[in-house]
Amino acid sequence: MIDTVVLDLGQVLVQWDPYQAFTGRLPVRDTEAFLAEFEFKEFNERQDAGRSWADARTDLAARAPQHLPALDVFVEHFADTLTGPVPGMHDVVRDLRGLGIRLLGLTNWSAETFHLAEPAAPAIGLLEDVVVSGEVGIAKPDPRLFALLTERFDLRPEHAVFVDDTAVNVAAGAAAGFDAILFTSAEDLRAALVARGLDLPRT
Repeated sequence: MIDTVVLDLGQVLVQWDPYQAFTGRLPVRDTEAFLAEFEFKEFNERQDAGRSWADARTDLAARAPQHLPALDVFVEHFADTLTGPVPGMHDVVRDLRGLGIRLLGLTNWSAETFHLAEPAAPAIGLLEDVVVSGEVGIAKPDPRLFALLTERFDLRPEHAVFVDDTAVNVAAGAAAGFDAILFTSAEDLRAALVARGLDLPRT
């Protein structure tokens, strides 16, 4: 019996494209140098784990000052990286609410930019609550984050589905006892939930 669905946000409820912060604002070569040649993924993961953007800028100034203009553009125009709802997911969330399923979010996201998420994807506002990694200082796939989620909301993982678009996070959710699903599309998720016994309308 599934009574709870826990959803990742980025690329599950809201589309994220970091390149959009730089379009028309920074030369392509500088954008590529920051996002592709610089260790941007690891750099951004530290934001997800709670580092402030001010501290990030100080760190970058010491290690790779040539990228400071790119960082400033990225932070100032972060809203542009959120390119809208993931197709079909607002309907999935709405239909789950209609069944009385408890809906929660679990996201790796900077505490300082999370306020921009719901305007880009209003389905986030339909969730009961969201655990934001940057607010608690722990990021997926750290098992402590799943333990925090379980304790905070008094969950029974064996009765909960966890949905994420990243395989390592799905594996961590499964290790924490959740029925974990790798997200590919709203249609596939709806079918997976129906297969688990939820009476969702088919599209």
